[in-house]
Amino acid sequence: MVTSDFGIVGLKHSVMEEICRLAWNDQLDAEHKEKVVYEIIPGPKPEYRCCVYKEREIVRQRIRLACGENPSYNPDSSNVVQVIDPACDDCPISAYSVTDSCRFCLGKACLNTCKFGAITPGETRMHIDPAKCKECGMCAKVCPYHAIIHQERPCKKCCPVDAISYDEYGYCKIDEEKCIQCGRCIHHCPFGAIGSKTYLVHIIHELKAGKEVIAMCAPATEGQFGEQITMASIREALKKLGFADMVEVGLGGDMTAAYEAEEWSEAKKEGRKMTTSCCPAFINMQRIHFPEIYQNNMSSTVSPMCAVSRYLKATHPGCVTVFIGPCIAKKSETLDTSVPGNADYAVTYGEIRALMRSKNVTMEPVETGYQEASAWGKKFASSGGVAAAVLECMKERGEDVSDVTYLQCAGGKDCRKNLMLLQNNRIAEDFIEGMVCHGGCVGGPSRHKTEIETMKARNTLLAQADGRKILENIKNYPMDKFSMKRDGT
Repeated sequence: MVTSDFGIVGLKHSVMEEICRLAWNDQLDAEHKEKVVYEIIPGPKPEYRCCVYKEREIVRQRIRLACGENPSYNPDSSNVVQVIDPACDDCPISAYSVTDSCRFCLGKACLNTCKFGAITPGETRMHIDPAKCKECGMCAKVCPYHAIIHQERPCKKCCPVDAISYDEYGYCKIDEEKCIQCGRCIHHCPFGAIGSKTYLVHIIHELKAGKEVIAMCAPATEGQFGEQITMASIREALKKLGFADMVEVGLGGDMTAAYEAEEWSEAKKEGRKMTTSCCPAFINMQRIHFPEIYQNNMSSTVSPMCAVSRYLKATHPGCVTVFIGPCIAKKSETLDTSVPGNADYAVTYGEIRALMRSKNVTMEPVETGYQEASAWGKKFASSGGVAAAVLECMKERGEDVSDVTYLQCAGGKDCRKNLMLLQNNRIAEDFIEGMVCHGGCVGGPSRHKTEIETMKARNTLLAQADGRKILENIKNYPMDKFSMKRDGT
């Protein structure tokens, strides 16, 4: 989360908190929702935008997202990530523009090199017509004063799969055929114009209906809230909210590592390259942009989130499972009907904290310990953690891993580059671990603190974990009661 976005994030979380209060009180009707709009934006003077009317319309659309609905002008979208059009109108439309550094020189190399007639002399400097500019960048290259700059919007610049473009009005548009739901654009937008659908209202309804709702906390959770807030602390807070229990998804990391180890061994014998299956954005990238790799190289083992969900559904029939972590793409994973038994809902740290505030629940230090995962499973959250756990399982099985090689991809563009290399048979390593977020899940788009802040507390908490082995640990669980294959076989 970018610290300068505090005002944007604070507004978003205020909306979610108020909507949760309405849901608890069975007041999610149009009248009460509109009351929230005026409570958050009372007026008469605007606080963020040009006028209170625009601010109120933005809040109305945020309320729709907080209820798990699409914006009113995009009703048929299946994407988790959505653009709030009224908030997306202050970015520069022109990709290339002339700055005050222009000396209005006689050579006019920019004008002479433009093949589209987009550059004309102004009164004191050259001018670029955005309607004619084809964004080739030649003018910027030839300007002797470097007076022409490329103003690439933050959302478009951060997207690893080029899924973002703009319409004729300058509004950001997400190509849902390309989007991998990584959510990086959400916190890179300085105007808060991109958000994700939230399922807190659905979870409240499940709790109020008396269902057995079980939370599942991502391995990245440890360290997000400081050294004093352990998994046991979060577990107690969630029980106060009405959750029946909480299980750490690091346990699913142990399960996934054990089964991927078998796949790695088999693939190594066959001389077949393999990619890991834990990061949903990485899976989406393969499925959408590299379908042959998705079919031929991706591990068939489920993600740790899905593993724990299937375990809980096998041992607690009828239960509802809720994943809590820093990941936006996990929301899309829960909506993937091709993977049976997956988590029912996924929420971020900011969202679960909004839910806690709506019931005046806080996370407090507790003396009792809680551990279900090995240290290897807990370290799934960091780049390289998946591969390290898989190799550990292979060692525990007595295999020689001295000649096993793997490539560690961190960040969306790095993942895409190496998938392209794999597609062209230019990868020497046996296996590819891919995480679309830099640093792994601890660097997720909806992390509570920066990766550096988290890692200090995280190292302290991980040092307190016992030394249990992965294969020894999963023997305590009924692995024969559920499938670890994506298709459920």
